[in-house]
Amino acid sequence: MLNGDIMSLIFVVGGARSGKSTFAELKAKEYSENVLYIATAVITDQAMADRVKKHREQRPESWHTLEMHSDFETLIIKDEFMKSDVVLLDCVTTMIANFMVESKLNFDTCSLEDVNKLENKISQEVFSLINICNENNKKLIMVSNETGMGLVPPYYMGNYFRDISGRLNNKIGVESEHMYFIFSGIPIKLKHKGEMVKWPQDF
Repeated sequence: MLNGDIMSLIFVVGGARSGKSTFAELKAKEYSENVLYIATAVITDQAMADRVKKHREQRPESWHTLEMHSDFETLIIKDEFMKSDVVLLDCVTTMIANFMVESKLNFDTCSLEDVNKLENKISQEVFSLINICNENNKKLIMVSNETGMGLVPPYYMGNYFRDISGRLNNKIGVESEHMYFIFSGIPIKLKHKGEMVKWPQDF
């Protein structure tokens, strides 16, 4: 899926309020002061507005911020992107939710073909960002939620959201150079410089 041979992708995944965003921001600071923060959240209520406010307050004022979750190919015409050394996207699962809402699909009655088309569209957007960062020599840090460790959602949209998130996290994890899982504020390194634990022959 990736264009070119050089890639520097860091994937940070964890549960809600696990500290994954804070950890990703600390990693970004380690690499450069020239950071572009891509915020995928869309403010829909007071709770989301409060979350966005808190995130903004903990980021350095010198960082550039773009609020977007699609059309990443347009980044090459944006000064914020071209002047950055590091791009931090927070987060993938919010991006997925935005696409699901914008699709206007009735997930209780729509076909699996429609859901698969939507998932492919989201995946293409994610890898569009990975490729454009790779092609322009930007270190990319992506944050996502681990959605598969809780209860099974009792409604179709929640099930599709969980499944799309899980499959997309798998794809990003495979392509990443470094991967971290954040558990209750503690980072656990899962992958380092392309090395990862292999599946055992026998379970």
